Amino acid sequence: MTSLAAILRGVERGVFPPPDLGLTVVAAPSHRESCVVAFTGHIVIAADVDPEWVAERIPAGDLSAPTNPPFLAALEEFTGRRVSAIDAMLLAPAFADPAERAAATAGLTELADHDHPRVERAWRYRNDVRVYADAHGGLVVTGRGLAGRLECAIEVPPDARGHGYGRRLAAAARALIGPDASIWAQVTPGNAASLRTFLAAGYKPVGSEALLVK
Repeated sequence: MTSLAAILRGVERGVFPPPDLGLTVVAAPSHRESCVVAFTGHIVIAADVDPEWVAERIPAGDLSAPTNPPFLAALEEFTGRRVSAIDAMLLAPAFADPAERAAATAGLTELADHDHPRVERAWRYRNDVRVYADAHGGLVVTGRGLAGRLECAIEVPPDARGHGYGRRLAAAARALIGPDASIWAQVTPGNAASLRTFLAAGYKPVGSEALLVK
């Protein structure tokens, strides 16, 4: 039986689930979360539920039902979790060129103080959290999140928005990981400014996720 981790590692290599209007049920990736992940033409439900339970609630070939409120509410009740958000999943490869990596991280310093609200939130959903800041108050946060994938988040000071600053921080995340790795970002689709920021920094949309947490 496959796992969500194996599916996500495949996506990092450009290998996606088949667009066959199908649905795959796999085990929850950890005690911390369950999720519904939507790719083009295929849905993955990663939760400790029986596939027959899922089939009873989702008509065959219906790719909208798994991410609609009736099914998500049923999954919340069954798992004892709540949907924290439905986000777009974005993915980017690390910068491999040393000069490019150095330029992208110029001015960033790793912090030992993790009291910022953005960082506190990161620790609730990720392991191995690392925090980087610059002289202007911008933050880049990386860590291991859903199914062990490398994830990032950024914090742009209000007075620095609208000038490409966020794009530079999002790009920096691509240089703060190993040169052969990839990094994910989750963005609420309604946050158009953040979505544009990550797209401009070279991240590509690969799907969406509904994350269920305690």
